Amino acid sequence: MTVHDYSLELEVKKAGMAAEILNIDLSIPAADRFIKAINRAFQNYKILIFRKQNLSAKQQIAFSQLFGDLEIHVVSQFNHPDFPEIFRLSNRKGENGEALGAADGGSYWHSDLSFQEKPAKITILHALEIPETPANTQFVDMGAAYSDLPKITRTKLDGKFGVHAYRTNKSLENGTQIVLSSNQLNATPPVIHPIFRTHPETGEKSIYAFPGIVQKIEDMPDAEATSELKALFEHCMNKNYRYDHCWEVGDVVLWDNRCLMHRATSRALPADAYRSIHRTTVVGDRPF
Repeated sequence: MTVHDYSLELEVKKAGMAAEILNIDLSIPAADRFIKAINRAFQNYKILIFRKQNLSAKQQIAFSQLFGDLEIHVVSQFNHPDFPEIFRLSNRKGENGEALGAADGGSYWHSDLSFQEKPAKITILHALEIPETPANTQFVDMGAAYSDLPKITRTKLDGKFGVHAYRTNKSLENGTQIVLSSNQLNATPPVIHPIFRTHPETGEKSIYAFPGIVQKIEDMPDAEATSELKALFEHCMNKNYRYDHCWEVGDVVLWDNRCLMHRATSRALPADAYRSIHRTTVVGDRPF
């Protein structure tokens, strides 16, 4: 088996948090120093972009496993029938009209699987089909947002815990239309995580509360929590913390869920503007 010992060349194509990695074919197994270099890159850039990739489901899984164990998504109806580690994001339908993927999955601000005790570490998306109509994925650098928080806000929320509940925010006008079964709901009870999280590798502090997931703060009256969270979320929307990824066919995009939040915009696509993406997620650890 051929193993490539890549020299990692980084070129920053976007501002701040995102970098494009050049001259790498992810379908070919790479030497150990490649994954070490990628992990180092995550200490400088929170989103890594590989253009013009052509990965089979098996190859995407093999690449993703370089970063750790993979999650099997609880919304199992959209998992790949042969490779359940892959969650399908697609507005395509099967011969009988059944949805082949989550057409509008993640259409709200969140960090992947934060509703679990051990949220996702890294998400990896591979774009198989992209329409001409834009359907960007939007990101917010929650470390940068934390750095700019007023001292009074940091002091008030330091040591507080947010209640993360999967798909319970009824006020989300643009939330995903996926319906969970009773078993899926029972498998995703609310969990608590610190409002301010420490990155286990870089030590960076970041905000770890998201409009689509966190509506309560533990041991804080609801009205006060609502006010504090509203102000916190409004602060995070500053354009200086943003990166919008405009998808191209073949893109493989990795991002660090421990210090970013994101949302899809695919819900606005016309019915005949087809978008199909394979997603894998790497198991993380308990936030602290």
